[in-house]
Amino acid sequence: MHVVVNAAMSADGKLSSRRREQLAISGDEDFARVDRVRAESDAVVVGVGTVLADDPHLTVKDERLRERRRERGDPETPARVVVDSSGRTPTDAAVLDDAATTYCCLSEAAPVDRRAALADAAELITAGEERVDLLRAFAALQEAGLEQVMVEGGGELIFSLFEAGLVDELRVFIGPTIIGGRDAPTLADGEGFVADFPELALEAVDRLDEGVLLTWRVEDR
Repeated sequence: MHVVVNAAMSADGKLSSRRREQLAISGDEDFARVDRVRAESDAVVVGVGTVLADDPHLTVKDERLRERRRERGDPETPARVVVDSSGRTPTDAAVLDDAATTYCCLSEAAPVDRRAALADAAELITAGEERVDLLRAFAALQEAGLEQVMVEGGGELIFSLFEAGLVDELRVFIGPTIIGGRDAPTLADGEGFVADFPELALEAVDRLDEGVLLTWRVEDR
């Protein structure tokens, strides 16, 4: 499995405002690039916080890209994966529609009624007691045939994936915006590292819109 984390952040490293409202940090060029990365993926992964804040659809938008997927025998849009320890994903969330297969990764602590509600629209993967065990969950996704995986956030999930040693590549668009706020989410939230920091090797620097796209490979992967 190859895991690519893709994110857009402000010039001061924020994913959104302290209110966790969705902001347009990048522009048309980067939106098109993200659509291409989705189209190249077997699955797109987000945390439940992103679902609750943004209600993303996580589908390929460009009809030409969908057509290319169909031509190679793939579904026109990749599978969608929500990491959701306690089963908080709303049953009317856009990510649970019939545009693509959706997997919900739950912990054993997820209530039975939430499991039953989500099972009507998603494939359920249970891994971990109180929180999703990402190593086990991603192993199950790989067993389901999902090899090229794109992660779109949020910061808590991204940190946890780095902590678990699951990230192979990091692509970050840095936009020409200052958001500020000590409580605004950053690229990698969670507890943070105090030792054994993941190290990155810079692979490419590309100018897009009025910002820059940085591509790093994760060392020792």
